[in-house]
Amino acid sequence: MSDSAAIGAGDAIAAAFVAARRGGRGLSAYPGDKPTDLAEAYRIQDRAIALDGRPIVGWKVGRINPPDDVRLGAVRLAGPIFAGTAIEAPSGSVPDMPVFGQGFAAGEAELLLHVAPGHSGVKPRDDAEARALIDEIRLGIEVASSPYSGINADGPCVTASDFGNNGGLVLGASLAGWREIDLCAIPVRSLIDGEQAGAATAASMLDGPYGAVRFLLANLDARGIDYSDGLWVSSGAITGVHPVAPGQRFTAIFGEYGTVECRFEDATAR
Repeated sequence: MSDSAAIGAGDAIAAAFVAARRGGRGLSAYPGDKPTDLAEAYRIQDRAIALDGRPIVGWKVGRINPPDDVRLGAVRLAGPIFAGTAIEAPSGSVPDMPVFGQGFAAGEAELLLHVAPGHSGVKPRDDAEARALIDEIRLGIEVASSPYSGINADGPCVTASDFGNNGGLVLGASLAGWREIDLCAIPVRSLIDGEQAGAATAASMLDGPYGAVRFLLANLDARGIDYSDGLWVSSGAITGVHPVAPGQRFTAIFGEYGTVECRFEDATAR
């Protein structure tokens, strides 16, 4: 396939995903030839971002597991979080979050790190330099959802091509005193309808939440994406990616630091 033909095919895939997301409907099959490398996947994602047109307020970061990490030369992937899909959840509130009932849906307990506006573009080299760029950390839930049910099963390139499988973000309480807290030591539990679905700490997440920030800024720089206005980084699933269905309730418990909750509703019902 020529470069121009590949670009045209990528445009069609991006348009199909954007149309399905806008319509709240599922896709029974991947809408074209599946990308085989991350460069192709991000080209599709970038085109879909342009077609979607909404401002981006943050990015999700997800892990690429073996053996795909070796094959693709990357251990993480990224996807945009659009304005209007990042929902504030004050203590005690349980927002309704839309998911694709005909596609894929999951809840993920995550730490949300905010990169302050005005970053010069110098890439942080370690945790200390990444921490210096952050002005707030929240407890949160990433809503992972796509019109295509095989989004994760088909591998990281397919996942990256459809906004990294992001469907929204639940912004819980700020983590008070975060500069003095070892983020990787916070015990985290995830519950679905009150039943425990997973438990872990961020110590299991490669080089941790600050490593996710380093990865993301390098990824955006390489793609020529400006983030000088600041952005949220949904730093990765701590207890796992937990499939959910419309009508279920997801709870993320961050030890003594607080709890975040949401309910899932079918996007077609909105």
